[in-house]
Amino acid sequence: MRAAISDLPIRFEDVSVHAGAVTILDRISLDVTPGAPTVLIGPNGCGKTTLIRLGMGILTPSSGRITWGGRSGAPGEQRAMVFQRPVMLRRTASANVAYALEAAGAARPERTARVDELMQRVGLEGRAERPARRLSGGEQQRLALARALARNPEILFLDEPTASLDPASTKAVEDIVRSIAASGVKIVMATHDIGQARRLAGNIVFLVRGRVAEHALAERFFTSPATPEAATFVRGDLVI
Repeated sequence: MRAAISDLPIRFEDVSVHAGAVTILDRISLDVTPGAPTVLIGPNGCGKTTLIRLGMGILTPSSGRITWGGRSGAPGEQRAMVFQRPVMLRRTASANVAYALEAAGAARPERTARVDELMQRVGLEGRAERPARRLSGGEQQRLALARALARNPEILFLDEPTASLDPASTKAVEDIVRSIAASGVKIVMATHDIGQARRLAGNIVFLVRGRVAEHALAERFFTSPATPEAATFVRGDLVI
């Protein structure tokens, strides 16, 4: 059962991240609220992955403050993350999910039914006993989604989950993401694919050179971008 205390909204208050003399994120102020997916877009190197990791709580800002549901330094029990290249354990697909359920504290008698439910949810019931590392890239990404859902997250962070997938696999992952969002889980996703952002986003965070250049509802962002850089990006031209 999900805890009654929410990790939403996630609030970034004047957050910066530095790596030596390099500024990766520069004074980010942003609220991530419940509702439709929040999609982070922008040119390569703009800070999307760093922002995702900060929101998950696996990276600490160099300065500024992050709160989850009004709390600082909150534990991440209600958050889960899927990386661009997820690591598969050396066991079957279903055993990968069972391991995630055990780590999430699921009682042993519940695990078998829950494994079956999650495998069906991501369309891998026919691959349950196949070694996870022998699955295709798209199947591995769907398995990673099943493992993340084992935590019953309130917030699911996705870091370019379809970046290396073919169109069919991309569609399969996007369909699952839509289903997860429709179930009430808050999706926060980074993508380099502007078409994917159009298909999935409820609101857009557009990053340029480590700063939030624009934060708007997706429909307004794509039809009436408010900044010249956003207009350039929407046209498909390079933003430097």
